[in-house]
Amino acid sequence: MIRYIKEKYPDLQVIGGNVVTAAQAKNLIDAGIDALRVGMGSGSICITQEVPGNQPTKTPKQKKRYQKGDYTSTLMAVGRPQGTAVYKVAEYARRFGIPVVADGGISTVGHITKALALGASTVMMGSLLAGTSEAPGEYFFSDGVRLKKYRGMGSLDAMEQNRSSQNRYFSESDKLKVAQGVSGSIVDKGSIHKFIPYLVAGIQHGCQDIGAKSLSMLRSMMYSGELKFEKRTNAAQYEGGIHGLHSFEKRLY
Repeated sequence: MIRYIKEKYPDLQVIGGNVVTAAQAKNLIDAGIDALRVGMGSGSICITQEVPGNQPTKTPKQKKRYQKGDYTSTLMAVGRPQGTAVYKVAEYARRFGIPVVADGGISTVGHITKALALGASTVMMGSLLAGTSEAPGEYFFSDGVRLKKYRGMGSLDAMEQNRSSQNRYFSESDKLKVAQGVSGSIVDKGSIHKFIPYLVAGIQHGCQDIGAKSLSMLRSMMYSGELKFEKRTNAAQYEGGIHGLHSFEKRLY
């Protein structure tokens, strides 16, 4: 399909994916892809990586449905940790000048900085932007919190209402739809006109703290070994967050 598109529409740029390994990336690059989208099962509403037994506590009703055999959403167990996937694919794709889009796991500005530092050229921000005023959907209140519904493309709700969702997961002809996502709600984030400048400023400050004058330099520092990623203990993670206070108010912007 990719070869056909590139032959018939040579000026049309095509993004291929989703992939999580260099081998998968090679197949698409050999076919003539212009960019790669990386990520499988790491999105906030995605359940592709879930495995049996790795589930949150179920209500009695959920347990009953599970015992009856309604457990199609827990058996995929396919994917790869997003940081590893982005690094491995980007490291291979850069040899051919192919940019990488990090798709999934982006819930804070810090995640954007890490994705870019691992080799991504840009990121997808589904849940991060879903709560903004300009995103589709109506606001509603629950327990005094202003929320907006957020539906995964692989959820049964989306597949039952949109053929495009079925096509993406190759299930348009299946009698039994197997969910690879969920429907949920997300907290109000205000207008995108305020939220996007906050994200941009956050990335700039992240690069400043690292000592990188540009995103190109940020990636160069990582590939040269000047910029390194380290594991952090539970104690280190604790001291890296807000602690030792009786109370506090956290405002991002």
